[in-house]
Order: sequence, then C-alpha cells, then structure tokens
Amino acid sequence: MLRKTEVDPLTHRPAYLLLLRRRRKKKKKKQIIRRVRVAMEVERKRVCVTGAGGFVASWVVKFLLSKGYVVHGTVRDPRDEKYAHLNKLERASDNLKLFKADLSDYGSLRSAIEGCAGVLHVACPVPSSSVPNPEVDVVEPAVNGTLNVLKACSEAKVKRVIYVSSVAAVTMNPNWPKEQVMDETCWSDKEYCKITDNWYCFSKTEAESAASDYARQNGLDVVAVCPGLILGPVLQPTLNASTLVLVKFTRGSEDSVPDRLRYVVDVRDVAEAVIMAYEKSKAEGRYICIAHSIKTRDLAEKLYGLYPDLTCSKNYIETQHNNKLSSERLLKLEWTYRPLEETLVDSIESYRAAGLLK
Repeated sequence: MLRKTEVDPLTHRPAYLLLLRRRRKKKKKKQIIRRVRVAMEVERKRVCVTGAGGFVASWVVKFLLSKGYVVHGTVRDPRDEKYAHLNKLERASDNLKLFKADLSDYGSLRSAIEGCAGVLHVACPVPSSSVPNPEVDVVEPAVNGTLNVLKACSEAKVKRVIYVSSVAAVTMNPNWPKEQVMDETCWSDKEYCKITDNWYCFSKTEAESAASDYARQNGLDVVAVCPGLILGPVLQPTLNASTLVLVKFTRGSEDSVPDRLRYVVDVRDVAEAVIMAYEKSKAEGRYICIAHSIKTRDLAEKLYGLYPDLTCSKNYIETQHNNKLSSERLLKLEWTYRPLEETLVDSIESYRAAGLLK
C-alpha cells in the first residue's frame, strides 16, 4: 500500500493524488448505492388504494400517509365533497393523489395503478338494502371489478396486491364440523349462500376465489384479509353498512333482533392488518381478521353500559350457535387489536361528532 509521501511507480504521480481519487470514487459509489436504495424505497412506498373514500380505505390511506407512502386513491369523483376528508389528512397535500376511477372501467384503474409497487384493493359494492337483481347488482360488480384490478396490476408489473375480502367468504359453510373453530381453510359454500339469499356472502366468496385463481394462474402475489363486522371511528362524513349496524343499536326498535354471534374488529386494526400484509414479505394466502366474538345481546348491553343515555334494542331471538373464528394466523404476523370498549367508545364519539346520531 502506498503512503501519501510516496510516488506511484506506474504514473510517477504523488501517491496522495491516487489515494484521493480512490476515496472520491469510493464516496461516489456509496452515494450511488444510497440513491438507488432511496429510489427503491420510494418505488416500494408508492401504492394504490381502491375505493379510497370508504370507511376502511380512509383509515388505510391515513396510516399509509403517516408512514411516508405516496398514495394513489381511486374515487368516483375527486371533486365530490364526500371525499374532502381525504385531502385534509396529514401529508395529503404532498403524498396523496386522487384518481377518478370505477371498478368497471379497466382503463381508469390502469391509470391509477401505473407506477405503483403495490395495490390495496379495498373497494367493493355493499348494498345497504335488498336489490332486485343481486347477481347483476352485487355479484358481477364485485367479481368483475376485482378481476379488472388484478389485470391492471399484472399489466403495471405490481409486486403485491392486498385484497380486502370478508369473513362472509369464510363462515357460510353448513358442512364445517360444529364446534370446530373456523380458520383460513374454510370457505363459504356458494350454493348455500344462494339458497339462503346471502348474496353479499356469495359475492365476497366468488370474488375472493376468483382473485385466488387469477393469482395462481398469472403468477401475481395476492394476499387476502378477511375482516368481520368492522366498527370504530369514522373519517368519512356518511354512514356505511357496518357503522349502520351500531347506529341501529342506539336507536332502539320494537322489532326482534337475531341474537347471533358477531365477529367484531376495529377499523383501525383492519387498516393496520392490511398494511402489515403488504409490508411483511412472509405474508401469503388469506388471513381472518377479527378481534372479538360476542353475541348481539351482549354487544348491545355492553354499549348500553357505556352509554346509559342511548336507547338500545331489547328484543332478541335466539338463533343457531355460530362457529368460532380464529385470527391466530394473523396474530403470528405480530398483529394486535384494541379492546372492545375502546372501539365502542371511539365509535359513538365519532358518530356524535359527525352528526350521525340523531
């Protein structure tokens, strides 16, 4: 090794010049490596969230922005006031771009997904009431919309897709052994869903199985998260199907309510599970995402105990005992969840603040 005071025998130049040049090259190489790593991190942290203005998706967007992600959010119309809450999120002005897109419009989805390393497919039609033609109005949009998203992901070379399914795609299975805990190997029976008019369950089962088939046939990395009844504070200014369940509890009713087992999970815990499934390289397959199993009557009584001023339903009909569900697989990914009391309190307080309780 040359010393600074020596002369290089090949170039006859002072050794310190050679050493200086080597140091500069080494420093430049480190800078290039650092820039490449930063660029790769930026690329990995550019994701698309479908149905960005929804109950779950709004929290997904919020948490992604807080973690430094650049988010492409699909909404029906970015100018609509009902999506204004998204633009008010911290870091939204710099890191959130809303795209006008529809699940039935492949081209609009393709534009929103372009340049993203991952897609969190949260959007799904959930009818708030019965529809005249469920196969056309519920099933087809769910299945075809999911396939459009996945095809756009394949075309855009997306590295991973997180599909938000539901326990509705798990629990409607009369052939599952009674008293045996349901896990990710259990799928709802499609024919049973049809004959019992559970079209939402059928649509979620059909859409998730279609996504699984597409992933296997096309080599796309798709992970499914299957949450239960999602409660918790709202970011959007309107009610959705799951928040409406709790709001109905607070309004009271003379009608009898089926006292069935509810699989409850906080919306914030679902959002964290979705992001965890994207970030954890070992995540694969499907994950049941529930925190608490509780009968309808017990849920109402717990709510009334926290808020005695609320008028809760008191008439219940005993129903067939549901199987229990297990989130053990998700817990092994280091997922955690909030206490039920925290979820209920934060739900009611946010409904009141948004003027949703009347």
